[in-house]
Amino acid sequence: MAIFLLRRLLNLLPTFLLASVLVFFIIYLAPGDFLTPARLNPGISAQQLHNLAERFGLDRPVYQQYLQWLWNMLHGDLGLSFQYTQPVLDVAWPRVVNSMKLVAVYLVLFYAISIPLGVYGAVRQYSLGDRISGVVFYFLLGFPSFFIALLAIFGILKLRQATGWQIPIGGMTSNNYDQLSAAGKFWDTFKHLIIPGLVLAVGDVAGFTRVLRGQMLEHLRSDFIRTARSKGVPEFSVVYKHTLRNAIIPFVAGIGGLLPTLIGGAGFVEVVFAYPGITPMLLDALNAQDFYLIAGFSVLTMVLLFFGNAISDILLTMVDPRIRYS
Repeated sequence: MAIFLLRRLLNLLPTFLLASVLVFFIIYLAPGDFLTPARLNPGISAQQLHNLAERFGLDRPVYQQYLQWLWNMLHGDLGLSFQYTQPVLDVAWPRVVNSMKLVAVYLVLFYAISIPLGVYGAVRQYSLGDRISGVVFYFLLGFPSFFIALLAIFGILKLRQATGWQIPIGGMTSNNYDQLSAAGKFWDTFKHLIIPGLVLAVGDVAGFTRVLRGQMLEHLRSDFIRTARSKGVPEFSVVYKHTLRNAIIPFVAGIGGLLPTLIGGAGFVEVVFAYPGITPMLLDALNAQDFYLIAGFSVLTMVLLFFGNAISDILLTMVDPRIRYS
């Protein structure tokens, strides 16, 4: 496995270099730069603009800017955020961690809801429960996540007015977070994560459940399942060990691209719930044309894609015994 992961890392290097070139030059070719608003300010002299450009390296040729950026990036320096006047990694990494916490809660809720429903829909096909869940989730499938988030906020506000419960509807922590104990801080953060995570999960459960149900039905009609039943294998093992294990292989193979997609896809919900994740920061960076911060976030996304693919390969060996990386 270690040799396989090392080989995957070596194969990633050309892709990473090509992607870094595209990211850098696409962002560079966008109209304007960080100093554009400053140039429109009559109170800033030409000498001050020159000093700013020299300080941020904007007065150098573009290929020198790219090579310098790439060299610094290989040494863990993603550049300087113009907007925050701090290293990009110091600005972006806490936001990445915040988004990963939200994604972790989302994944737990997502699989805890969708897998039992998908299995139930296949085992109890066309039952009343299968039909009701199908109608409900097809209904939810037509709504984007940010609209479900707005409905959730409206419902929570009504519930708070009716019961007086202080259910968090925004942010990541309470005002008294610093005065809480370690367990209190964990619980306070979890309370703020559960509603956005549930909104994200409900929005995605519909599609996954229907696909998993179809995969389960296909495998339940296979010869190896009939053979297992004829040998007297318990029905629980037939469903969860033989059928589900084969049905989820395509989903496990797709986990590689799931991690960066989820972190980026949680964006609208982060904005609606005022959650300090990646997307609000990235929107501010785009608005301010914070060149290095945008490029640094793209690099972090590529790194997450590599780790996601590595996790996917490891999980595939656990789910499918036919796969060996020797």
